[in-house]
Amino acid sequence: MRKLLLLTTVIFVGIIFIARLFYLQVYGGYEYDVFEDSAIKKEYNYPKRGYVYDRNGKLLVANQPSYDVMVIPRDVEPLDSTEIEEFCNLLKISIEDYNKKLDKATRYSPRLPSPFVAQLSKMDYAVLQEKMRKYQGFYIQKRSLRSYQTTIGANVLGDIGEVNRGIISKQPYYNMGDLIGKQGVEKTYEKTLRGVKGIKFIQKDRFNKDIGPFQEGTLDTLPVPGKDIKITIDSKLQAYGELIMKNKRGGIIAIEPGSGEILAMVSGPSYNPNLLVGRNRSKNFTKLYNDSIAKPLFDRSLQAMYPPGSPFKTLNALIALQEGVVTTEDRFSCSMGYRYGNRKMGCHVHRSPANMNLGIYESCNAYFANVYRKIIDKYDSPAEGMDNWSKHIKSFGLGNYLNNDLSVGQPGKVPTAATYDRGYGKNRWYTTFTISNAIGQGEVLATPIQLANMAAAIGNRGYYYTPHIIKDIEGDSIPTNFTTPKHTTIDKQHFEPVVQGMFDVYNKGTAKYVQVPGIEICGKTGTAENYAIINGEKTQLTDHSIFVAFAPKDNPKIAVAVFVENGYFGSRFAGKMASLMIERYLKGEITRTDMEDFVLRHSLEHEYEKPFSDEPFGINRQTTLEVVSPEEYQKLMDIKASIPKD
Repeated sequence: MRKLLLLTTVIFVGIIFIARLFYLQVYGGYEYDVFEDSAIKKEYNYPKRGYVYDRNGKLLVANQPSYDVMVIPRDVEPLDSTEIEEFCNLLKISIEDYNKKLDKATRYSPRLPSPFVAQLSKMDYAVLQEKMRKYQGFYIQKRSLRSYQTTIGANVLGDIGEVNRGIISKQPYYNMGDLIGKQGVEKTYEKTLRGVKGIKFIQKDRFNKDIGPFQEGTLDTLPVPGKDIKITIDSKLQAYGELIMKNKRGGIIAIEPGSGEILAMVSGPSYNPNLLVGRNRSKNFTKLYNDSIAKPLFDRSLQAMYPPGSPFKTLNALIALQEGVVTTEDRFSCSMGYRYGNRKMGCHVHRSPANMNLGIYESCNAYFANVYRKIIDKYDSPAEGMDNWSKHIKSFGLGNYLNNDLSVGQPGKVPTAATYDRGYGKNRWYTTFTISNAIGQGEVLATPIQLANMAAAIGNRGYYYTPHIIKDIEGDSIPTNFTTPKHTTIDKQHFEPVVQGMFDVYNKGTAKYVQVPGIEICGKTGTAENYAIINGEKTQLTDHSIFVAFAPKDNPKIAVAVFVENGYFGSRFAGKMASLMIERYLKGEITRTDMEDFVLRHSLEHEYEKPFSDEPFGINRQTTLEVVSPEEYQKLMDIKASIPKD
């Protein structure tokens, strides 16, 4: 009986142990993770980043080899002062930097690799490679840096830089020292361009020495190269746009109306994208970032929100026709402006009274003030009229981000009834409170890309394609969002009189002096008032110069919007620049060399310095234009000569 009891007890205890071990290993244990095994060394193999080409197949961005010194802090063997000094000399860093970098890497992770010195040159790599065996815990990792094959399009192409802790915490794919797209197409198409890292797992012994592949390399993976992409930008048109924007601030957007493809995306001032490559990237980026006056990192073509000025009148004309509140032949008088109450909206001298055609090509403020009032006052209350007007305006892509594939942007502003309810109180405002909307001032704000898209929609007679930067992805298709037309709320038949008015802007209106022989261009000049707070006071600065256009008149191939900050009036700078962009794209050469010479010879830098001096602004538009120096002009001509011709 005792033997049976003892045997039963042993069997029972054995079953309990087996059950407990089974539970711990199958249910209560942890799945083995090779990435968490400190005895396994992980070496990443970085793939080739995809190339970037322009719409015509010109290579814009390639790769160049780069070498990073990596460190695994736990594996670093103590070095004496002589060895540290020698190592620092090889790396071209100070002993103080050595200690800071090692401390930073240790705080990140004692057992994971961190970049110690990034982006060694080929020469430094060759010298260092032979001596790395002396420094345990350090190794060299090869990767690719970007090689920009151009000096243009910094805001378009963007750049790549190291990830930070915030990115790593949100995207576990990245490790400390990895590179990621920071701006432009590098950021938007990061996952497409980067590819997928490969990895090798290396077994270590108890002395922390490499002894060969872990599990005979069965867990190792090869890198997957990034995909090449073709963007919609015409690099020759982009280069020309950046040339004529020299010594000015503003933005130029050119769009192909039939596809929504962005042909040029110019922001002034710009910079050479090669500044943000290599070991000087951080220093150069800091310099650009800290320039709070010129703001070269601020993409004015996508982010700057300006009053749209007189080009906005074309939308009010279309809405009035759609709402049936005016005909094309209804006339309104203009006596140097429009009076309402004891106030007056000024206007320049022209024939009166004005119908729609004359109102557009002479840009009559009084005509559009009357039209705007009829649009709003058609409804039972100003609030209802305002919301209906706002709906029409937004159908042209204003007041939103356009759902494009660009890395930055601003929504602009289209007011609604709620806007004025907040400002004046509900039911305590009237149409005249908002009358500035009639001429693209007041509460309306737009970005250059929104106005270029507006021009494309008018040229298409009522629809547009979402402006986008991607044209082709290697082995893939572009999103259908970019190939599906978006229709406005305006019926097609109402566009012809507005298109004719824009055509007459060039024939006999405010842009008659910027015509281009052989091209039927439809456009609209604009002059927007410009204010800033200086020494605590609201100060009127020199007006912005604005122009929108499309060409040819029928089946347009290009739509353009140009904003030139402090550029006086529409045709002085923006109108000339828009015509030049259109001729350069459609003809491949410039015949209006007089306009080109005017734009290149004159600088607006003196205007941008005025807020910091006591010099008055050119409100009356009579300020003498500043001419660039002969040396600067020659530089510009050299740049022009370097732009390939079609």
